[in-house]
Amino acid sequence: MQLYGVDPATVGAAVRILVEEDRADHIDLNFGCPVPKVTRRGGGAALPWKLDLFTGIVQTAVREASKGGIPLTIKMRKGIDEDHLTFLEAGRIARDSGVAAVALHGRTASQYYSGTADWSAIAELRNALPDIPVLGNGDIWSAEDAVRMVRETGVDGVVIGRGCQGRPWLFGDLMNAFEGSAERHQPGLGQVAETVYRHAELLVDAFGSEMMGLRDIRKHMAWYFKGYVVGGELRARLATVPTLEVLRGLLAELDADSPYPGADAEGPRGRAGSPKKTSLPEHWLQSRRLNEAQQADISAAELDVSGG
Repeated sequence: MQLYGVDPATVGAAVRILVEEDRADHIDLNFGCPVPKVTRRGGGAALPWKLDLFTGIVQTAVREASKGGIPLTIKMRKGIDEDHLTFLEAGRIARDSGVAAVALHGRTASQYYSGTADWSAIAELRNALPDIPVLGNGDIWSAEDAVRMVRETGVDGVVIGRGCQGRPWLFGDLMNAFEGSAERHQPGLGQVAETVYRHAELLVDAFGSEMMGLRDIRKHMAWYFKGYVVGGELRARLATVPTLEVLRGLLAELDADSPYPGADAEGPRGRAGSPKKTSLPEHWLQSRRLNEAQQADISAAELDVSGG
């Protein structure tokens, strides 16, 4: 389970609950979110800039997780922007705090998802932390990309984000690639349709509400059917599907025998956005430590900010 938080006491309490209630086999702390509603309160990719706050959160979380023998990892970005990089210091703090592994997305917060992930920074972190596992993240759209990242950076493994949107079989491809198999999953349109329906069923079960589950599946439609022959009208109806019954009917209109479209179904997924100045708390960059006003703001932010 991945946690987001901006206050050591709150994050520690959350980890304690997960451990005591046996809710997770692995806990990850998210220090990579670039979304303004998170960074403007000092969270996500903005947080490692404050060394005292970052250290307090990681140390508290590791201490609570260790009570149940649960591995705790962190995921982070290079920094806020190219002039305010944090990944090397944050990586060393995390290692010294006892994390099980560190994952790095090779972009800054200001990049959002634009441009190209900086794999050289991932290699730099790998070299700086030879005594714990380092994982790479960013621009892995295929098993071949993952193998190339490991070869070029020396990381111990990869973390997949947008690459699996609409492609849950990517993980099977990764398993095959790392085991030396050339076999890849190339589903025809019929298999994709079956997967979409099963995904929707699981969402309904998870939310306990058909309305909520179907509302969530809508955003996945463009990702699942990227590159496949699906008419514009049908795509629009799938993007507003209200019930499982309607979904089944719409999926039945697809040509189940249509084969895998090859490269058209692969590559980048989701919106990359464009570089933008990161929203930060007032005077955030003036010091690497919290001042009294920022400490008060952090405590208040924990009350009304969610996500990550």
